[in-house]
Amino acid sequence: MAATLPHDADRALLVGRVWVPGPGGGPTLVTVRDGQLLDIGGLAPTMSALLDRADAAQAVQAAAGRTLGPLSDWLAETAAHGPDTAHRHLLAPNDLQVVKAAGVTFAASMVERVIEEQARGDAGRAEAVRRQVVAVVGDDL
Repeated sequence: MAATLPHDADRALLVGRVWVPGPGGGPTLVTVRDGQLLDIGGLAPTMSALLDRADAAQAVQAAAGRTLGPLSDWLAETAAHGPDTAHRHLLAPNDLQVVKAAGVTFAASMVERVIEEQARGDAGRAEAVRRQVVAVVGDDL
């Protein structure tokens, strides 16, 4: 589990989603406490709804719910069965919330799209626009 959880997992507030198979199962919100997954689905129907709560962190910290077992078992079953709905497995933590890209790749791609739009396919014009952009923002995004 050390390779999966952050180094400060013992102090962190961790939330995620799992697939619980069978009747009454499906996507379920969880938190990690002492290496165990705890069902916190009663707090909100989706991760998006949970994150929209003004008291999300406090609600997760105070949540009581059934223990679903050790995270290590869930990791092993996810590795063995993948996203097979007949087996319990981990899901991506995001569901309906908007995810915005950020970082160097996004910024660089955005700048290049603007340059391409301004140059309209003219390589010489693109280089001139690129020089103008570098003069304003620098060459290290």
